[in-house]
Amino acid sequence: MSTGAGVEVQKRLEVLIRDFRTSDPPMPVAVLHAEDSADDDHIVNLVEELHRGQDAHGTRCAVAPAQQEGPTEVRRAAALVRDLADPKRWDGQRSVYRRYAFPRLRLVRAIEDAVGELEPDWPQSASAASGSRPDPAQRLLDQLAKQRWRPKDTRRWNPGPAQLDMAHILPASLVAGLAALLARSHWSVALASGVGFLLLLVLLDNVLPGRAPIFLWLRRESRWFMTTTFLRAASRGRPTDVSLLRPVRSWKAIAARAYDVAEALKEGDDFQLQLYVLALFEDLRDNHRRWSWDLRGLKRHRPPMLFLPHAGADNGGVELIKAVSDVRSRRSELDPLLIVAAVPGSELHRLQRSVVQEPGGTLWIWYQEWARNLRAGQSPSRELAELPWVLKVPLPSARLGPLADGQLPCVRANTRPTTARVVWSLHSLVLVLLLIAAGIWARADDLRDQYCSASVLTANRDTVRKPVPDERTECIGVATGSVRFAKWLPDDGKAVTKDGAPWSVSWLEDRIADQNRKILDKHGDKYVTVIYAGPLSYDPDKGSSPVKGIEELAGVYLAQAVINDTYPIKLRVLVANGGVDLRHQRDMADTIAAYAADDPTVVGVVGTGRDLKTSQETNKKLLDAGLPVVSGTNSATYLPRKFANWFSLAAPDEWQVRQLGLLAAQLRNPGETQRALVLARDTSDSDDLYTDEQAKYGQQMLTQRGFTMLPQRRYLVEGGKPELRVHTEKICQSSMVPSVIYFAGRVEDIGPLMALLGTEPECAQRSISILTGDDLSKAKFTQGKDGVAPKVTLYHAALAELEKAASLTDFYKDAGEYLQEQGEKQPSHETGVFSSGQTALNHDATRALYWAATHNGAPQSRAATWVNLRTVKLSGMATGTIDFTGAPLYGDRSGHSVALKQVRSSADGTPQLRVLCSRVAGDATPLTQEECPID
Repeated sequence: MSTGAGVEVQKRLEVLIRDFRTSDPPMPVAVLHAEDSADDDHIVNLVEELHRGQDAHGTRCAVAPAQQEGPTEVRRAAALVRDLADPKRWDGQRSVYRRYAFPRLRLVRAIEDAVGELEPDWPQSASAASGSRPDPAQRLLDQLAKQRWRPKDTRRWNPGPAQLDMAHILPASLVAGLAALLARSHWSVALASGVGFLLLLVLLDNVLPGRAPIFLWLRRESRWFMTTTFLRAASRGRPTDVSLLRPVRSWKAIAARAYDVAEALKEGDDFQLQLYVLALFEDLRDNHRRWSWDLRGLKRHRPPMLFLPHAGADNGGVELIKAVSDVRSRRSELDPLLIVAAVPGSELHRLQRSVVQEPGGTLWIWYQEWARNLRAGQSPSRELAELPWVLKVPLPSARLGPLADGQLPCVRANTRPTTARVVWSLHSLVLVLLLIAAGIWARADDLRDQYCSASVLTANRDTVRKPVPDERTECIGVATGSVRFAKWLPDDGKAVTKDGAPWSVSWLEDRIADQNRKILDKHGDKYVTVIYAGPLSYDPDKGSSPVKGIEELAGVYLAQAVINDTYPIKLRVLVANGGVDLRHQRDMADTIAAYAADDPTVVGVVGTGRDLKTSQETNKKLLDAGLPVVSGTNSATYLPRKFANWFSLAAPDEWQVRQLGLLAAQLRNPGETQRALVLARDTSDSDDLYTDEQAKYGQQMLTQRGFTMLPQRRYLVEGGKPELRVHTEKICQSSMVPSVIYFAGRVEDIGPLMALLGTEPECAQRSISILTGDDLSKAKFTQGKDGVAPKVTLYHAALAELEKAASLTDFYKDAGEYLQEQGEKQPSHETGVFSSGQTALNHDATRALYWAATHNGAPQSRAATWVNLRTVKLSGMATGTIDFTGAPLYGDRSGHSVALKQVRSSADGTPQLRVLCSRVAGDATPLTQEECPID
């Protein structure tokens, strides 16, 4: 600063600014004047120097020009305030944060501009409108509509905090919410909803009074416009309330207020000036609101300052000072604007009503005295109380001259940037939002990659996604909520019955879900939950089929439907998928155990119908979860011997092979050397343990029956197709062609084997017998592709004797009611999807588990269910009598259903199937060779 007075004033301003950071001190209009009128120019220089110093300190400053256009001094003062609505006027070389926004000033300017456009035809009152002249209120609204309720000659988009109020946030939120809801909808639904929303916005934009911008009544300037007490006198008793839910009424209120204000602007200059000042104060107060969404009040730590170096009649400065004092006296809120004016001696008499300070004091002492007297100074009963907010500061000539030593002392700023400004800024907000959006996107993408059902931040963790070849995935786990495994299957996983009636995973899942929904809606806690665990996925490119999983699931659903229509305690079924051929059954067991830990109604598991290398680990997980397992089709020998929670309706492999030994004994000619061979799948790259077990027990059985065993052969499976050609060539071209082959493979491999045996010359001319296990129960032998070679006789075990049990069960009657459409042929044990026994066995397994879970007529815990399973004895089931009463804790039980079947080719090539001997479930009488004749 170049003068002593400048140093003193600048220091005191910094003290006031320092207090502004922590509180809201009243801001005066500091009028600086010289004690000697000859020093008026020095006062002007002082104010300009103060402006430069505050600008260097980062204060947002505006400077009034020396001249201002306008017919009267009051109009010139109003024009001065009107120009302050330009945010650029407040820019400085070190201003922090972003520009100011003046939405309230802009609204008042828009109304004034509209009135100006209608002059000179604007009536003096509403009664002046007569005849054919349009309603003046409607004319005003039409003009505002042309201006889009903005001042003339302003750009339509004004970036800044004004764009972040409710009028902009609400439409954006609606659009964002609509987009989020429609993101997973069908494209046609999303398109129709988007067009409908657009039409709604257009309708609102055209039917509301005045055709004002949509949601204008929710903007902050509109709320101020309707609620400020300053305009109550101009409202003429009209309603002033606005509501989000009543847009038309809100528009009418705003339109009426706009017309009243327009008429008031025409009636008097003082109202116009004071309305502009009030709008400026409210905008500045909002721009420095500390606890706003962007914490702008904490970042703008210095109050705005308006400098009037030439306050006088030419620019309306004196009238502006009067208006500021009058408006502040009428309102209770403090605004942050600090005004510093230089008033020449010739104009001082116009400010004699202001608070006058005695010479000789300091600025700070004067400010403290002014602040103490401020409240009383605003009292209307006090004399000279009309300008209480004006603080006149006389400066002596001695303090206005250059400093004696010729130095220019520097006044340092008492404020520094706040942490909020550094950390919480628009740039950092954008960065944080981008990081959050990227994190949410990555998290959502990760959840979508891991789980079958996932939203932005959450996922259904009962099911997980696992990759399969060809960049596809399958859904593994327990289907809860809206998860459906059919969504992940080609063509919903359809199987076709012999009569052409389609089943699908989707069809069965929907019906099971309907049963579950009825239970939860109507029956409270009077139900138990069973989880079906099976192979619902399939890969058509690899030759796998959904038939096994569908037939098993159909049996479970049939049992559920019959139980829920018959018994008071209902059965809830959850479906679990272990993947193609149950290759992900360990992951499935993890999800089952995790779900059961939170749902005490889960009493056990039905299924796990394939014997794999992971079966032990899978059952161990279920054992640790306290879940008993009742399997319909898993014939593993070792599982009942190792796990007390394992109950199976399927005859164990070792026992099955012993029964096939009754047939092998008839194929053996005593005294002759007969060669035999075990042909098995190569399981080095697969989890299939069933074929290894079959190969082991088949080798032992043929050796015990006296056959000369040739080296065992293992064939590969590539792309779902068995590589059997090399093996059949070597078998058939050898001088030692075996008379018996034990086939330890899968049902899908038997067709290619038969085709090769029927075409190799050495084998085609010899009678060969093939023995195999229960997987051939799923075969549907037909002429051609699924037939048998002419000289080959096939013998295989089946897990269920259905024909003998058919007359003693309601299974097929129930199947006709619940599993077939009305009018279809009544199914029987020979009907396509029932003939394999998969449906019957899983139906019986579900009924047995339900019986144990509802023993004594009440829902049981899973531990009690486990114990009760060893007391189960149910007759009239699809496979006979299910009897677990004699099952040892660790060992094989007796009474399995079994059938030994023979398949031959007739003269015309038609396969002929004959049951050699059988036992229904519950019949523990041993099979004998005499009752199983092969001829």
